[in-house]
Amino acid sequence: MSHSSNTLVSQLYTDHHRWILSYLKKRLRNVEDAYDLTNDTFLKLILKGDISKIIEPRAFLTNLAHGLMVNHLRRKEIESKYLEFLIQHSEDFHDSVETRTIILETLYQIDLILDGLEQKVKKAFLLSQLEGMAHGAIANEMQVSVSSVRKYISTALLHLMQHKD
Repeated sequence: MSHSSNTLVSQLYTDHHRWILSYLKKRLRNVEDAYDLTNDTFLKLILKGDISKIIEPRAFLTNLAHGLMVNHLRRKEIESKYLEFLIQHSEDFHDSVETRTIILETLYQIDLILDGLEQKVKKAFLLSQLEGMAHGAIANEMQVSVSSVRKYISTALLHLMQHKD
């Protein structure tokens, strides 16, 4: 990063750190998470590279912070659902902390990939894969035909395969 970029980042930090922190505190209602995401916002800014062309810094930073917040909340929701699942099925699972971490990270990645799909495709896939529901039950739940459910699940699987490493 060039000296002028360092100066610009420092200036943006000085001018907007308090505002971004306040923005995140209001939405998250968790001071520690707000501090972490504020720092992540400026880290993401640094990693952007050429920031000299930013016209509206507050809007730009708010957009970065909002995206990080949405991802953070999504991760928290996935983690909460996974932990709830483990509690309900504790006698079936005796995974190590490392295994649980890997499973959670995999779930986060799948969620990010599925985020690009239509809501009904994502819902059908998740009901099938996570809830173990049969196609007929999913069709009833979603009030669509079984053939639509099959199409949705196929679409989701193809989408996942295209995003495979």
